[in-house]
Amino acid sequence: MKRFHNFMLMAILLFMGMAACSTKPESILPQAPDYADTAMWVTVDDDTEGTGADVFYIVSTWEADWTTDDSKVCHYADVWNPTHRAHMATEIHRVAAYMAPGNRFYAPYYRHATIEAFEAQNEDTVYSRTRLAMNDVCKAFDQFIQQRDTLRPLIIAGFSQGGLAVVELLKHMNDATYHQLAAAYVLGYKVTPEDTASCHRIRPAQGESDTGVTICYNTVKDVKYVKPVVAATCFGINPVNWRTDDTPATLHDSITVVLSPEYHVLVVSGYSGAEYKPYKNLLNVGDIHSCEPWLYSECLKKNISVRAQAWRARH
Repeated sequence: MKRFHNFMLMAILLFMGMAACSTKPESILPQAPDYADTAMWVTVDDDTEGTGADVFYIVSTWEADWTTDDSKVCHYADVWNPTHRAHMATEIHRVAAYMAPGNRFYAPYYRHATIEAFEAQNEDTVYSRTRLAMNDVCKAFDQFIQQRDTLRPLIIAGFSQGGLAVVELLKHMNDATYHQLAAAYVLGYKVTPEDTASCHRIRPAQGESDTGVTICYNTVKDVKYVKPVVAATCFGINPVNWRTDDTPATLHDSITVVLSPEYHVLVVSGYSGAEYKPYKNLLNVGDIHSCEPWLYSECLKKNISVRAQAWRARH
């Protein structure tokens, strides 16, 4: 009887577990992008003299988990959804406003992971959830590389999840493509020791005009606000004075920007970042994550040109 009782108890517990699982919404993946379709791209050709760079830009995270009409949850942006595309296009066009002049600018829509992937602040969750997104970006990049003029300097840049994609593209590309690289810009994301150990193409920038290098920075009000899941980086550079030490730089006459040699992040004073509201105690809480593509936009615009011309001079 006791054995029968134990068996029944196990059966009940198993049934309850199955019932609990059945109450979770079924998840779904959105339709994959087709990067042969021009609708999957935002492109701007503003290189009238043929002396600029090809800029490949990867947009950041715009969507939260959402539910389909048939009650299935999705953890990724849908590139065929007009609202999702409009969200991504908002950032892409703002970045293109300063990265595209004098250059050819390309930005793919992709199935970026929703903010919930980062909200848990767990590395395993981030990398498992973003695998699909990174695969989309790599496919878009391969399509782009096949069609570009290899005699032109290559710039890759991305913000937040797009910065993670830049790191993954450096791992993905071959050495022939890397030879075309003027610079890679990781805006508002980290580069880890594991990243640099696994990829010889990730080389920290040391100044304003070195080429084939990675520029990485994250902005905080104090180093105590560094968010490990985003900004625990192993190197950084100040995009205002292009130094890797703690020499202060002045931005817009009133903002002081200093690189912390210990944490490799930018510590700013004279700027509150109040226009960027805190998000779920994850972003813009002591850090100023949302400012990364905008606060230093003039510095980035100039530096893209400097590194592109330096690349041309060396090739």
